[in-house]
Amino acid sequence: MTDNVRPVNGKLVENRIVVWNIEDSRRLYQEGFYGKPLGIPKPKGADFNAPLILDLIEGYYLAKGKRLKIVDAVTSQPVKLDKIEEICKEQYVDFEEKFLVYKECRDAHYVVTPGIKFGCDFAVYEHGPGLDHAPFLVQVAKPSEKATATGIVLSGRLATTVRKQFIVAVADSAKKKVSYLAFDWWRA
Repeated sequence: MTDNVRPVNGKLVENRIVVWNIEDSRRLYQEGFYGKPLGIPKPKGADFNAPLILDLIEGYYLAKGKRLKIVDAVTSQPVKLDKIEEICKEQYVDFEEKFLVYKECRDAHYVVTPGIKFGCDFAVYEHGPGLDHAPFLVQVAKPSEKATATGIVLSGRLATTVRKQFIVAVADSAKKKVSYLAFDWWRA
């Protein structure tokens, strides 16, 4: 974030962050396809009149980058970054590893969205929803996790069916390092 851009205000509502100001919602969505406009499943650009709903992981990323100020929806008191991190750790299994991958992808200018509908951690776009289809499905793993042949085949079949490349992001939170293992499927 540049110093002359003011942060957006968001309210923590249970396990989501809501940006109520429509102009701020549009700006944040336009800057990087952050969040989802309320009630609009597939927005066509940033020309919408709805609050923006952010997942905790993207809200945490934006708050760390000083692009988002978060207040509690009930008390209207500021929520400190370490409190958001604590909530993220409660909500996400292996949050540190997932955030490491999320941050690395976002910092590399990819658009990262939840991959739940594909059965993985993230769907990753080169340009953004509505501009292109996510070419990558990313599953986050720890270095100590063992991969099974069945798990790899299941993931590969799904990725092939939806025409995406399946990637395992091995995130070592202790070393702050991510290694990527991509699977391509060939037919003889």
